[in-house]
Amino acid sequence: METSDEGRARHVRSVDDVLALMDTLFDSTADRWSDGAGRSWWDDFYTDRSRPVPFFVDKPDENLVAWLDAGLVPPGRALDLGCGAGRNARHLASRGFQVDGIDLSQTAVAWAREHSPAQEPAQEPAPRFHVGDAIGEAGATLTGPFDLVYDSGCLHHLPPHRRIAYLRLIDRVLAPGGVLGIVCFADGQMGTSVPDAELYLRGGLEGGLAFTPESLRWIFQDLEPVESRPMLAQDPEATLFGEEFLLTALFRRP
Repeated sequence: METSDEGRARHVRSVDDVLALMDTLFDSTADRWSDGAGRSWWDDFYTDRSRPVPFFVDKPDENLVAWLDAGLVPPGRALDLGCGAGRNARHLASRGFQVDGIDLSQTAVAWAREHSPAQEPAQEPAPRFHVGDAIGEAGATLTGPFDLVYDSGCLHHLPPHRRIAYLRLIDRVLAPGGVLGIVCFADGQMGTSVPDAELYLRGGLEGGLAFTPESLRWIFQDLEPVESRPMLAQDPEATLFGEEFLLTALFRRP
């Protein structure tokens, strides 16, 4: 039986094989999601910390803080997908959560760890940060259940077919009664509104996908919608992060 020839003509026998095949329909320069080209791109992105990137500030998302203050997010364990430099993970830890953050970029995670030194025994434990592809092999090492899965900027960089793996991860690690928080590009504000099928014809993600509240409810239809609204813009002097080109949504697992 042929098993080792990588150039063989027939190489699809699983869903993961199909997903990997569909990855190749996009130009490699469009890759923001894989452990290969995607990691390299994000490492370069996070190298120069002096650039005026909105989310390079050490402030938590305003919607996350509002959900916590309103009691919409159950306390417990939290997973921060695409955690970047760890600004939301650190806030969750300060609110008593046990936090795991994961990001493709080793550069971003190194930055997150610099900001999150080991805590004294009497204090809340610092977040644990991991380098890897949450919807790939690294995701298998994330042991749930998590009471909160929070994604601030990951979903809109995934090609449509990779939502399958994303949903598979959520289904595996989100606790019953737990919540999923999403922050993504808002349709008409930032990102592309091109239909999923046309993205494959164009061979790229055009900087990121834009979503509407309706499209998020359809994608996460197995979860109960709690809230969906635009992110509230924040002044530069504010203690919270907020940009009006982003959409926020909260879902609860029954």
